[in-house]
Amino acid sequence: MDEIVIDTEFITLGQALKVTDAISSGGMAKWFLQENDVYVNGEIDNRRGRKLRHGDVINIPGVGRYVIVNKNGEI
Repeated sequence: MDEIVIDTEFITLGQALKVTDAISSGGMAKWFLQENDVYVNGEIDNRRGRKLRHGDVINIPGVGRYVIVNKNGEI
């Protein structure tokens, strides 16, 4: 499982899709989430504004599994 390291309190699901290279621009997030199943902590979620915090796990089939990690290791 790969890590997405953040230095803020949260990252949105749309931003995470861009960081993982699942999409090439933020504007594609809505379309991508309508056309593909993305799992957040084991449940399908299609809200591009979903806030992801330290410890959340994202599974993007065909792209990979990622865990959100705070840069300082803090929750």
